[in-house]
Formats: sequence, structure tokens, C-alpha cells
Amino acid sequence: MAYEEAFAYLQRKGYGDRVQTFDVSSATVELAAIAVGTEPARIAKSLTFMVEEQPVMILCAGDAKINNGKFKGFFHKKAKMLTAEEVHTLIGHDVGGVCPFGIKAGVDVYLDESLKRFEKVYPACGSASSAVELTPEELEQLSGSKDWIDVCRIPEEAE
Repeated sequence: MAYEEAFAYLQRKGYGDRVQTFDVSSATVELAAIAVGTEPARIAKSLTFMVEEQPVMILCAGDAKINNGKFKGFFHKKAKMLTAEEVHTLIGHDVGGVCPFGIKAGVDVYLDESLKRFEKVYPACGSASSAVELTPEELEQLSGSKDWIDVCRIPEEAE
């Protein structure tokens, strides 16, 4: 059901023709990069956390990792990732297909600066065998994000 909701959302916004579905899994950054035919860094992965009883989704580049110091500096809390069950219940998508499209109300979405390095990025579309090609600006518009934030590190950066 999550794919259908995400696809319908993108279709209503005029981006349904950008959605790709695959006969293979795209559930991880590496698998998604192979399915899409791009480098792993361009996969916009969705990381989900609980902050003050509020589910939060951060989309970041596929090669980025949460920097705990930056996360705590921004949210004033230690990063606590949601479990797979919590992701399903609170976000509305299953792990492997998490995206900001067609999600449950009350989820705060943020975009990490690590995505701005690329002209095109590829978030999932609600299933473990889908993706959608977007510019970072389109992702910002379609995700309903609260803001661009800097809470990740990319491989070239030191911890």
C-alpha cells in the first residue's frame, strides 16, 4: 500500500512519470544504485529518528552518515533511530522503501546538505523496488521538508 500512496502523491504533483520500478531489490543504497544505474552517493536515503516523541525523517546522500555531534547540536538530543516496526507504524512505509511521499501526518522531514552536491538524486518511492529521479530542489518541494540541515558527514570529512 505504501508504494501506491507514494506514487499517487507524486502523480498528483506531476512527477509520476519520474517513478521507476525494478524487478530487483532497491532496499539498500548499494542495491538501489545498481537498479537505478548511478553511484551510491546519489541515492537519497531516508533515516528515521524519534526526537521528543516526534518521528523525524532526514534524507541524506547515500554515502553520508549521521554525525552524532551535529545531530545533537541541531536537535538537542542524542540520535535514536526508529526500529523497523516503529518505522512501519509511525512513518507508514517499510524499511527499504522509506521516502517522504505519502507518509503519515506528524512526521517532520528534513533534508541534509549532503544532497546538494548533486544535480539529480534518487529517493525510494514507498517500496523496496522503486525510486524517483529528482533534483534536490524538487525533493525539497515535494517532501514538505521543514528545512535543509547539516547533521551528516560524508566520507571525505573527518569525524
